[in-house]
Amino acid sequence: MKHKNGNKKLNLPTDQRLSLIKGLVKHLVEKRKIKTTSTRAKETSKMVERLITIAKTDTVFNRRHIFKVINNKRFVKIIFDLAKTYQSRNGGYTKIIKCGLRKGDAAEMSLLELI
Repeated sequence: MKHKNGNKKLNLPTDQRLSLIKGLVKHLVEKRKIKTTSTRAKETSKMVERLITIAKTDTVFNRRHIFKVINNKRFVKIIFDLAKTYQSRNGGYTKIIKCGLRKGDAAEMSLLELI
């Protein structure tokens, strides 16, 4: 059963939540690792895993699909180059490492990195 397997709301409206996650995805692909809260890291990891899986087959349709999701030509080139390194791997492209608590509000922090 797939009860309660949706996405986390992150206490944001839908457009702001998607914008936040897309920004985190861009930074993760460019920098290879980011430090953020645990729930944001989990949601970002889901989207990155999907995009890399799509980018593993280099077709015009897949390039347009990823451009439709992120809307950045430079990002599309980077993710297709990155996906070549994961050709033999079936998922599990990201790793989440717990970093402790943030000082201001005690939010659980994590380091999200590409393997």
